[in-house]
Amino acid sequence: MRDYKKYTIWEKSHLLVLDIYKTTKLFPKDELFGLISQMRRSSSSIPTNIAEGAGRKGDKEFCRFLYIAYGSANELEYQIILSKDLNYIDTEISNSLIFKIEEIKKMLNKLISTLEG
Repeated sequence: MRDYKKYTIWEKSHLLVLDIYKTTKLFPKDELFGLISQMRRSSSSIPTNIAEGAGRKGDKEFCRFLYIAYGSANELEYQIILSKDLNYIDTEISNSLIFKIEEIKKMLNKLISTLEG
């Protein structure tokens, strides 16, 4: 078993969730059960799956949860693109969030590669 809080990737993805919550507070209220909810779920899924995987037995199971986290990162990336295209967020915020997601995806890839050896 691993302590997920010791992983930099978990910390960065947790901070991303906080950014998403802050950003989506500015969205139109009619998106509360739509895009806001989806973005909050997909963003929180990233550190949640890292934490759950870290608590599992063995590298293979951990990798399975890291792949799920990667999928959630892709989902969130699209939702940010959509939010920008709907003019809910500006280009600067969109670029900043996507940069953070790309960094997390690179870290996930590296950790997966290390674990799969």
